[in-house]
Amino acid sequence: GSLERRRCLYLHTGRACCQMVEVLFAALILVCSSVSCGSAGGYTGLPPPGGIYFYQYGGAYSGFSGADGERAQQLDQRFNLLKLPIARAAMAVGGCLLVFPCILIFVGVLQVPWHFPAWLLIECTLYIVIAVGTMPALYYFFQSLLSVYNSSVCKEREQLYQSKGYQGFWCSLHGAEIAAGLLGCMAAMAYLLSAGLAVRDYRTVHEQKQKPLQF
Repeated sequence: GSLERRRCLYLHTGRACCQMVEVLFAALILVCSSVSCGSAGGYTGLPPPGGIYFYQYGGAYSGFSGADGERAQQLDQRFNLLKLPIARAAMAVGGCLLVFPCILIFVGVLQVPWHFPAWLLIECTLYIVIAVGTMPALYYFFQSLLSVYNSSVCKEREQLYQSKGYQGFWCSLHGAEIAAGLLGCMAAMAYLLSAGLAVRDYRTVHEQKQKPLQF
């Protein structure tokens, strides 16, 4: 009835729209982070004698043989192990950022801020903490990635692949990682906007509570 309609009206408010944008940003951060967590490709050993290692690139097969193939496989494994903790941490942060606005949307639909206006101040504080914490988190994310790309493992891997004419194995940030950083900055701005909207809504609810007849 009318209660359900009032709950649905929350989804049309500025705060709810901002929270839905935050959900989108968090989902994109999670996707971009998972790219780093995925396998970087590489060589797989074949059982026949000769120890030939092949790499599938663009639908065509070519490869190393003998010691070079074994070395390429080892470097791929070591490189993935270096990046794995960073990628997992980024995915964990993206998952938390995805859950947080979903909970706030649910709380808003249930009209908790109207019955407990102080919740809006708590929400504002949480948004500010997350927005401020996003900056050092991004710094740590990029510094950790750059330390991996500057490692001897990455340099040797890059040279080995280039010796066979393979491109795309450079020791530098790739598009998904840069996109994750940009999305993090955009999400931080959205959090600050949501904090301001929460303060505005708190004032509105407080004024309406003082004049229940007019409300």
